[in-house]
Amino acid sequence: MNRTDALERVRQALSSVIPDADVAGLAPQDEFREALEMDSLDFLNFVEVLSERAGVRTDDEDASRLSTLSTCADFLINRTQ
Repeated sequence: MNRTDALERVRQALSSVIPDADVAGLAPQDEFREALEMDSLDFLNFVEVLSERAGVRTDDEDASRLSTLSTCADFLINRTQ
């Protein structure tokens, strides 16, 4: 998976959990929970959807690496290599 694919999967997962979110307006370092006003359940749903769409396993300790576009893309690229 390349960076473009990873970023697209992250955006799609975010959009599926929060359909009205301005995902295109997110900067690479914006924290999802703050920028999109996600609650804990939204974030857990996002992680689940992202895992399914990318075909990767996520563990509880991975949550800190799934908080921005940039860190999510890095995580997906590393997990799919």
